[in-house]
Amino acid sequence: MLNNLKLDNRKGNNTLKLYHGSKGRIKGNIKAISRKTCDFGKGFYMGTDIRQPLTLICKYNAAYMYELNINISDFKHFQFNIDLDWAFFIAYNRGLLDNYKSSNYYHYISKLCVGYDLISGYIANDKMFYVIDEFFNNNITDTALLHSLSALKLGKQYVAITQDACNKVKVINSYEVSETDKIRFGVEQDLNRKRGTELAKQFCKDYRRMGKYFDEILEYKR
Repeated sequence: MLNNLKLDNRKGNNTLKLYHGSKGRIKGNIKAISRKTCDFGKGFYMGTDIRQPLTLICKYNAAYMYELNINISDFKHFQFNIDLDWAFFIAYNRGLLDNYKSSNYYHYISKLCVGYDLISGYIANDKMFYVIDEFFNNNITDTALLHSLSALKLGKQYVAITQDACNKVKVINSYEVSETDKIRFGVEQDLNRKRGTELAKQFCKDYRRMGKYFDEILEYKR
């Protein structure tokens, strides 16, 4: 049950308590086997807020939550801020920069996290899906996007992208998500998407004449 897990991820020193949601049990060793098109590419994803992975898996029959510990001093660690590098790295992993493979900016973004074991940064979560898609579809500017990001108080995600990093992730606890929690977080997922949509529309109005659009930035950075 959700109430059996503490939501405080501060463990002291360099050790963090993180959470992972799975559509089934983790079988064998932890592996970096998520889809390549996830926010930060292929890896094993963990979050600081238990609610985020719960909203992602709540509609599956066999949904499991895992409580984990990692010591970030064990990793070569790349940390994203809330900025355009974060947004464009997500765009790169989603394949949205494929038409710009010959550009210097594509080369820069594609090499940004090479050689690292762990990537951390803010989650393009349910509240952000609409906002970030609107930016990638050239409907809002970078100024509207960054103001939205700052206002939404996003949780952070940590992604182990090498097997060596995965081997250092420690499972502390796990449980199957109850039907009650599935319903509860399914409703929360829908509400978060609605809030994100409403917020994006407001920022689109407030900053419609400020900043650059996605394709303008890419053309400028060619």
